[in-house]
Amino acid sequence: MRVSWLFILCFLTPFVTLAQSGVITGKVSRIDSKAPVPQANVFLSNSTAGTATNEEGNFTLNGLKPGQYTLVVTIVGYEDYTQSVLVGKEPIKLNIELATRNTLLHEVVISTDADWKKNYAQFVKDFIGTDDNAKYCVVMNPHAVSLVYHSSQQDLEAYTDDFLVVENHALGYRVKFLVKEFNSSKLSHIISYEGQRLFQQLPGSKKQQEEWKKKREEAYYGSPMHFYRALYTDKLGDEGFQMYRLTRMLNPNRPREEEIQQKVKYFSRMGRRDSVNNWISLSNLPKYYREDLSKDTLHNYDILYKTEKQGVFAINYTGYYLYVVYTKKREETDFKDIYHSLDMPNYETSVVTLTKPYLFDTNGVVFGSDAPLYEGTWSKSKLSDLLPVDYTPGQ
Repeated sequence: MRVSWLFILCFLTPFVTLAQSGVITGKVSRIDSKAPVPQANVFLSNSTAGTATNEEGNFTLNGLKPGQYTLVVTIVGYEDYTQSVLVGKEPIKLNIELATRNTLLHEVVISTDADWKKNYAQFVKDFIGTDDNAKYCVVMNPHAVSLVYHSSQQDLEAYTDDFLVVENHALGYRVKFLVKEFNSSKLSHIISYEGQRLFQQLPGSKKQQEEWKKKREEAYYGSPMHFYRALYTDKLGDEGFQMYRLTRMLNPNRPREEEIQQKVKYFSRMGRRDSVNNWISLSNLPKYYREDLSKDTLHNYDILYKTEKQGVFAINYTGYYLYVVYTKKREETDFKDIYHSLDMPNYETSVVTLTKPYLFDTNGVVFGSDAPLYEGTWSKSKLSDLLPVDYTPGQ
């Protein structure tokens, strides 16, 4: 299978990994009447730490790793609440007030059941994935997601007002995801989404847990999380990663993807098969030319910078693309736009495009609005392969 897709994933959640000892307690109430809000979801985004408020609006999160987190409180009918918290040895006590949510008027699109099923199938493919793990993912509430397809732009948008619940029976997690934004474009071949998520362990037999442990390690090794953790600890080589400079230019003989798709669609309607075949042949041309891969490997100090915030690092480079090779796995997918030199084994390879300097934490999680663009191996990583921020191999 030949693939030419890119992937952007953005989470607004920084974390720091140390020993587990922190505790957060608090009370959630209405901002107007000060009445308690029971059954509100309270969690640390992108982790396994979550609970719900009791009838008095109280909650407790314990056994937390010290560090910076984003605390999220959400319940239907109220505005989502987020707050950065720095967990340490001393307990944290919070008084949280929620405002009622004003009804948002989303775009109304009338579609048939067949259209909804088609759009939903694309959403599942692009959001959850198509690998072996995805086959064991079950969406428990599919109609929680709202879908809007723009035919002229061939663009699918999605969002949820409540948790989208997915049980991943390959990795042993129930993932509750608040999808704030999702976009999948057939023209640009870019998939991006943003939101908050909570992981919960699925119950299982000893045999199942051993299988989940194995699958989690397979998903972890070679992943972006693994790479960023190895990068800041200066263990890239020991962990099997190599970084290179890649320079490339767009192929002037290949039209823009938007133009190709529009012409194919137009001539198909006109029944002009020769013209359709001509534009399809143009789409098969390489997207880039004059590609050059440096022979010398990069070091962490070439792209890594410390920030003023403890446990948070920045990545910055100019004039080239970051070419990341993981030498402990072979790539089984043929990415037609990923450059490979003839003398390089077919290892898993990812190309990282930098739009602006971006941030990540010691748990290997990228956060903020300036997320990088992934091509190659990392572009395949979807919900079916995601792990919580507090995961470590060997658990």
